[in-house]
Amino acid sequence: MSPSPDLAPFLAPPDPALLPLPPAARPTDGVRLLRGVPYLVRDGSRPLELDLWLPDVSLPTPAPLVVFVHGGAWRTGLRGDPGPRLRDRDPSPWVRLVRAGFAVACPGYRLSGEAAFPAPLEDLTAALAWLRTRAPELGVAADRPVLWGESAGGHLAALLALTPAAPVAGCVTWYAPTDLTTAGPHSPEALLLGADPDTDPGAARAASPLAHASADAPPFLILHGADDTVVPAAQGEALASALLAAGAQATLHRVPGSDHLWLGASDAAVEECFASSLAFTARVAASPPR
Repeated sequence: MSPSPDLAPFLAPPDPALLPLPPAARPTDGVRLLRGVPYLVRDGSRPLELDLWLPDVSLPTPAPLVVFVHGGAWRTGLRGDPGPRLRDRDPSPWVRLVRAGFAVACPGYRLSGEAAFPAPLEDLTAALAWLRTRAPELGVAADRPVLWGESAGGHLAALLALTPAAPVAGCVTWYAPTDLTTAGPHSPEALLLGADPDTDPGAARAASPLAHASADAPPFLILHGADDTVVPAAQGEALASALLAAGAQATLHRVPGSDHLWLGASDAAVEECFASSLAFTARVAASPPR
């Protein structure tokens, strides 16, 4: 059944660049929160949404932007979830970033049960494009965001930062996979790729941040638990080494006694992970483009 020509424009997916923003919540003083903002609507697929944490005050210049990418083995996860050690912190990481003068966008993306790679990377690229389009309305500086991700989200943040689709000021990764070529046939990496990395090494390499290290990369801060039993610390070490060898800026912090998700690390060590990430974010956001 085909719609009449008069109805066809109204039945097409709406353009998120033109949709009104949802009403804002104010979870705490000085913070404006927009939840579930559509940034991409595809025909035949669920709408993709992001949350926006914004300063609720007039600023002399647009707020620099942090784009946080959630983890969950590319298979699950909630946008805006910083992981179990920071999930219940008060104030939350996003409130702390806003109080430090930033805006924060937390996009969702298609998971491996919905679509194979490069689907999530395409989604995050679309999120950056939406943020650039709506930046004047939001009061944010979206031309050079800082990308920040944990676990699988760190992998996607790193891959996006190393893709010349859009300039970024820097990238923070927490315990992120960086080389998918060594994963097994039934691993989360294989589910992301839709294929066994051994039988499709080209796809595994294309999805590996390690393979895209270059002198054009933005500055990286790479934090990894020294005792990570899910994503070995060697993955973070390999990316840092490749970036430095290529002539890019990379700083690696190994967190002693920490497993994946900062489990086993002391509260003080987890706080230091966040504080050092915030300090790095402030530094690269204020730096001129390379």
